[in-house]
Amino acid sequence: MSRLRIFDENNPDTPEFASYDPDFIATELKKIGVTFERWKASQPVEAGATPEQVMEAYRADIDRLVAERGFKSVDVVSIAPDNPKREEMRAKFLDEHFHKEDEVRFFVDGSGLFTLHVDGKVYEIECVKDDLIAVPDSTLHWFDMGESPRFVAIRFFTEPDGWVGHFTGETIAQRFPRYVPEQAS
Repeated sequence: MSRLRIFDENNPDTPEFASYDPDFIATELKKIGVTFERWKASQPVEAGATPEQVMEAYRADIDRLVAERGFKSVDVVSIAPDNPKREEMRAKFLDEHFHKEDEVRFFVDGSGLFTLHVDGKVYEIECVKDDLIAVPDSTLHWFDMGESPRFVAIRFFTEPDGWVGHFTGETIAQRFPRYVPEQAS
């Protein structure tokens, strides 16, 4: 189930607010320029589906987003708990950083935790199957896929070299809870 928790940046132990309501999550995130949507596949996506089959199941939404935002490439990324590079992959995203393009991800399956640092607040968004999140360029954030990551996501890029993180050197991400996924939804 999708979840939003909002913290004061100086109090990582107690959220000021929490919601599992996708409409409310979308409304709250819109206030900071973040898009949150729920998509449904136009056809079933079976385990082991090819990236082409995954993208075809969401073609209408993908095409709409590409037209609206001018993305130049779209791909599918998948990681399983038995991936031998899972710790290295997880570590790559755990520190506060930003991008010079929007970071847009749609979760076809599994889950992950996007944490945004905006105007003295920390917005923790657990994204699960059927969630799309679009984090505006230059927004400070970090991403945690958990110790045993499991997700399939569609990624959208405007730059030909794809994901490039610019790290702040701040330690705020280390003070906030790490991701422990709830039971798969």
